[in-house]
Parts: sequence; structure tokens; C-alpha cells
Amino acid sequence: MIADANSPDHTNAPVTLADFDVHSGIRLERLIFNNRIVVVMVCALLTVVMAWAAFTKLTLNASFDKMIPRSHPYIRNYLDNRESLRGLGNVLRIVVENSKGDIFDPAYQEALKKINDEVFLTPGVDRAWVKSLWTPSMRWTEVTEEGFQGGSVMPDNYDGSPQATEKLRLNISRAGVVGRFVGTDFKSSMIVVPLLDKDPSTGRPINYRALSRVLEEKLRTHYEGISANSGIRVRIIGFAKLVGDLIDGLAQVISYFGFAVLVAVLMIYFYTRCVRSTVLVILCSTAAVVWQLGSIAWLGFELDPFSILVPFLIFAIGVSHGAQKMNGIMQDVGRGMHRLVAARYTFRRLFLAGITALIADAVSFAVLMVIDIPVIKDLALTASIGVTMLIFTNLILLPVLLSYTGVSERAAKRALSVKGTPQLGGGSTLWNWIERFTERRWAIGALAISALLMLAAFIVSQRLAIGDLEPGAPELRADSRYNRDNTYITGHYSLSSDQFAVMIKTEAEGCLKYPTLIEADRLAWEMQQLPSVQTTVFLGNAIRQITAGSYEGSPKWLTLARNQDVLNYGAQQASVNNPDLFNNDCSLMPVIAYLTDHRAETLDSLVAVTHRFAEEHSTPERQFLLAAGSSGIEAATNIVVREANRTMLIYVYAAVIALCFITFHNWRAVVVAVVPLVMTSILCEALMVILGIGVKVATLPVIALGVGIGVDYALYLLSIQLAQQRLGASLAVACKRSIEFTGKVVALVGFTLAAGVVTWIFSPIKFQADMGILLTFMFIWNMIGALILIPALSHFLLKTPQQAGAKNQYLATDPGELFVGQRARAHQ
Repeated sequence: MIADANSPDHTNAPVTLADFDVHSGIRLERLIFNNRIVVVMVCALLTVVMAWAAFTKLTLNASFDKMIPRSHPYIRNYLDNRESLRGLGNVLRIVVENSKGDIFDPAYQEALKKINDEVFLTPGVDRAWVKSLWTPSMRWTEVTEEGFQGGSVMPDNYDGSPQATEKLRLNISRAGVVGRFVGTDFKSSMIVVPLLDKDPSTGRPINYRALSRVLEEKLRTHYEGISANSGIRVRIIGFAKLVGDLIDGLAQVISYFGFAVLVAVLMIYFYTRCVRSTVLVILCSTAAVVWQLGSIAWLGFELDPFSILVPFLIFAIGVSHGAQKMNGIMQDVGRGMHRLVAARYTFRRLFLAGITALIADAVSFAVLMVIDIPVIKDLALTASIGVTMLIFTNLILLPVLLSYTGVSERAAKRALSVKGTPQLGGGSTLWNWIERFTERRWAIGALAISALLMLAAFIVSQRLAIGDLEPGAPELRADSRYNRDNTYITGHYSLSSDQFAVMIKTEAEGCLKYPTLIEADRLAWEMQQLPSVQTTVFLGNAIRQITAGSYEGSPKWLTLARNQDVLNYGAQQASVNNPDLFNNDCSLMPVIAYLTDHRAETLDSLVAVTHRFAEEHSTPERQFLLAAGSSGIEAATNIVVREANRTMLIYVYAAVIALCFITFHNWRAVVVAVVPLVMTSILCEALMVILGIGVKVATLPVIALGVGIGVDYALYLLSIQLAQQRLGASLAVACKRSIEFTGKVVALVGFTLAAGVVTWIFSPIKFQADMGILLTFMFIWNMIGALILIPALSHFLLKTPQQAGAKNQYLATDPGELFVGQRARAHQ
């Protein structure tokens, strides 16, 4: 389907440049190839400019807000009340351990004080909400004969003496912070550090990479180093530290990119034995990556741990399209054409298929923008920009450069010799085997096996989970420093860092009213019935303790009194030690559940309970709003991912089907092109179930990306096959020529892309390793599906009506001359 009305057929194809009409071809072809030097100079200038922008303007960072679906009702509720919930959002937890003693060692307390001061002065820290043994907000309270007594946990005159140490020990026991801020074995204590959204001194978003380095260098490395004899160990968890570790781990991405380039070079050279064409394919694909990075730098975007993988995909797609152009030119040169003529003919044959495939890729990426998570929207935008750049670098610049350099004579001759004889059944055993799938017996067998595989995979894929399936931070390896720290903290503190909070919104002073506290108490009780909930905390708990303390500690008064004065007094006393239990005017009160983990099923069960309670018990006087806390935010994210998962695939396939129909003008050809993609998608979901990979922000885009890249294979193969069939060739002959002209390159590209990303499985970043496994699988299966299922499906849907003598006539036709003009359409 690629040429114009004036495309010459095989009988008069010019061989020399003198025989070629430079004014032939479509207007775009004439504009490009009649101004080749201008095209090269403009592209070279753009490459320099984009490279400068990429190296000087592009930064690597991440944002807490970009990781959450801001328009989801749960997240809107959290953001609307964020200022009153500083301890339930982006929080660092720093645990300082004394591995050779306990927290009452004066040397330990001196180190803890210095670490607390370092953290307090760190840019981006919300200092008013920092809490540790050394902050005044950590207080104790006790009931005496004279009433309540209290004060800061850390004695004002603490000097490390035995008397001061004993007083500290007493204050800790009276404050009830063991298991929350002090380890259950008394060997560590915790500093809770809420973070601001922006650095107040610069007004810019917090640089998590810089913050992570400060934590590593000024805290962990410094204090563990100078205090080696005292056994100080610093453990840090929280979103900011997680992102910092991810960014540090991405330093290996450069080496993986280099490996992918090396693999592409070796495999393409092994196939072509031509240095110049191999170098040009790699250079043009790399130029597309440079253009992409430069463009997003000019637009003011940042790279994050998720979009950093996009350059790999752009390079991979570029190699795929570049290899097809290189292969076409190489074959034409081998038949005696001048390199410029070969470049123009290849441009005519493959430009429509190439640009349609790239548009399909771009649309597949762009569809990800329907997912209401900013980090995925950024990934979709940057990937779409990169694919757009490939139109210029690999569909236009590469043929132009090859029209200057040509290919080596040895490579050109080899390109023809590896195709085998021009007779049906000739060539290598592998390609003969693929041709057999155009026969009924083989086609039925292939489709039957495929149907069974799809059915089995579909059944398995029904168990595909949404969200995290492992404790800790699944973005990192289980043995990473972050997850080791998380394991330690989980094992030594009775309250986990996985918090799920329901916000109760009332009028001013409304959270102190008896009906509100009773309803909050009922909610807390229902949450506690779930085995995944360790405990719940809300204002009513503190009021109970204060009320009982006011009556000589009698357990009969561990209740919520109906008397408003009693409730007011209890809340006033509670606010001294726990100011985060309600906001300043008592119009917002969180009910916080501490969870055993943040697995998908844990969050789903808790959301079900709290959502039902909120619907049944919300009134105009009090609203139960979901959800805050790290697990509340993750629960909302899981909901958005679950809803977007199928919607995204529907949009992706709708776009691919529409583009295929525009290209082929034949619904049967669309079915032939899309079925292998559907099979690969279902198999990929089954593989995720088998490997224990859940659908989440990191893995959600993978299947869409696989569909977008996989359709390239079908477009190239079917374009040539249908062109031959429209000229009257039998299905077997058309399939053979399609495989000879583009099929072998499809196989080459499939293995090249798979070999390039398979190294990701060694990445310290778990989600990158997961993406490497899934993309490798999809690259291979898309390639296999295209080479086997397209011939098999074509037997039933695209079989050419047999014409007398057609078989022998088209067997003699040079398979390189695959032009389709308007005259060929008359045979349709």
C-alpha cells in the first residue's frame, strides 16, 4: 500500500541514477530527497541544540503529588485538609538504633540529639510537626492525688547522669510511646519527620535526590562512622527516601542503555555485515532519544524513576523501524539499483506502513493520559514526543543518509543470497516452516493451539491483582537497604508505618460533641475487627484516658461521657500531648488505623468497611471522608489503577484498530493484525499472575506499550503481503515475499529488543526488573505471533482467489519490487 500512481513496476524499474525521474513520487518524497543536504543540516543542527538542552536543563527528580490521583474523591478529601494532617502524608521515619546497648546510654542520647537537630534544620522539613524524644511535643502525663501532672519526655536538665537517665526512663513509661516512638526492645527510638511540598527558601519542589543524599551523608554515613564503637545504626523509611534510593539506583540505567546499544549493534551487524548501515541505524535511533530528552527539557519537564525508562523504548522502536528501511535499501542495492534510487523506492514502499506504525505507537502512549495519575501522564507525554521524533530521524533522515552512504557491496549481495531461491518452498528450513502456516492443516493447528493458550491464560489472568503484593517497598528488591530498614522497624515497633485514616469533618468544635465521638468510636471498632488492623487511634481514646485519670484512674470511667464539659476537658488535656488528633478549631478529626501491611487485599477490605460506614453514617452535621495516610493514598491509587486498567486497553485497541483500518481498508486485515496482539496481552497478564506482579503505577503502562510496539510487526508484514495479493499473487507466495522482505527483519528486531531489555532483570529497582521481564516477553511473543498467526489467519480471512497462471507469474517476480500504485488497487 506504499507508493503513488506513478510507481514503476518490476518490468521497468530503473537501475542507474540517470534512468530515474527525480520528479517522480509523492510531493513529500520529492521535497525530502531533492533537498537532501538541507534535511541533513537541519537534523544535525537540531541534534546539537537538543543535546545541549538535555545535558544542561534536564533534571532527575520525583514528586509526591505526581504519584497520586489528584482528582479521585479520596485524594481530594486529603488535599483539602492537608494542612491539618501533616503527619498523615509525606512523612519520613528515622530510627536511630543502639546495637550495643539501649536508648538510655548517654552516648546514644547525645547522638540522637545531634541527629534530631540535623533533621530539624534540613530544608523541606515541616519543623512544627517533627516529633522525637528530643522535641517538646513529645510529652508525658500522669494522674496524681493532686490531679494531672505532665511535661516533656526529655527532662529539661538532662545531662546523661544516672539520675537524669532514670527520669527519662520513667517519663517514657508514663508517656505510652513504647512501640510508637521507642522500640519495644528499648534499643532504638524514632524521629517522625513530615515534609513540606516545596522548599520555603527557594519555592521549588523538594529535591528528593538531594534530600536522600543529605540523609545518607550527614546522618547514616556520618553517625554510623564516628559512632562505630557505640553501635549507632540509622534506619530511614518514607516516600522521600524511597524515591531517593530509586533515583540513585537509576545510575545503572546508563550502563543498561549502553548494553542495549551494544546488543543492537552486534545483532544488526550480524544480520547485514555492513558497518556503515549499522552505524547509521544506531545513530538515528540515538538521535531520536536526544531529541526527545531535549524537547522535554525545553518544555520544563523532569525525568522521574518511571519516565526514565522511556528513552529505552524510543531507542528500541527506532531500531525496529530503522532496520526495516536499511533492509529495503540493502536489497534494492543488491539488485543493481543506485543507492539514491534504492532509498527513494524504499521510502515509497515503507513510509506509509512506518508512519502508521509510529502513529499507533504514539496513540498507545497518549492513551495513557486518560489515567489520572500525573506521573503516568508525564510518561505518556514524553513517550509520545519521542515517537514523534522517530518520524523525522528514522523514517526521513535515515533513508536520506543511506542515499549518500549506500551499503557495502558484500552486504548488498548477502541481502539477496540469504533469501534463498525464488521458488515456493525454497530458502532456509525455518522460513519454509513459517510458510506452511498458510496451508489449512497447519493454520488450523496454529489457531487451535493459540486458542487453547489464550483460554488458559485468560483463566489465569482473572487472578491478576491490583496494587502491591509484597510487604515493604515493592519498587525495590527485598534485600535492599530500604526494605531491610522497613523490616527492622516493622519488627521492633508495634505500630507500622502503613496508616489508613478516615477524616471526620464537622462544624467548628463539632468533633468534641458526644454523637460525633460515639460515631467515630463505632468506626474505630469496625476497623479493628479486620485482622489486618493492628490498632486504631483517635481523639476518643485520649479522652477516655483523661476522663479515667480525672476520677483517680478508675477503669469505670474509661468511657466517653455524655457531659460536654467532661469531653471538653479531656480534649484540652489530650491536645497537649497529641496535637495531631484534631485541628485547631476541632472541625476535623482523623480516625487512624495502623495496618500490618499495605497489600492490595488488605486495603480492599479496609476500603470496603470504611466506605460502607461512611455512606451509612454521614449526615449534614458530620461527614466521614476517605482517606488519608500512606495506605489511604495507596488505596485510592489502586482504585484508579483498577478502573484505568481495562479502560486503557479498550482505548489502545480502539486506536490500533482504527489506524489499521485506515491503512488496510479491509476489516479482515484488521482482524489478522490485532488477534496476535490480543493473545500477547492476555498471556502477559497471566505471566504477571504467575510471577506475583500486581498492576500498579509502575506496571500499568507495560501492556499498552507492548500493544503499541507489537502492531509495528503486523503493519510491515501485512503491507507487503496485501500488496502482493492485490497484484494477484497467491497467499503462499505473498506470505513468502512478505517474510523475505520484512519478516526476517521483524524476527531480528524482536530478538534485538528482547536482548536489550532482558538485562533490566538485574536492576536493583524491582519495578524496572518487572518491566524488563514483561517487555521481553511481549517483544518475543508479538514477534512470534506476527510470524505465525498472520499467515494462519490469512488462510481463512485473506486468501487470494486463484487465477490461472498467477502462481508461476508471480514466482518469477523479483520480491524486492513491491510497489503498489493505483493500478494495483484495480485488482482489489
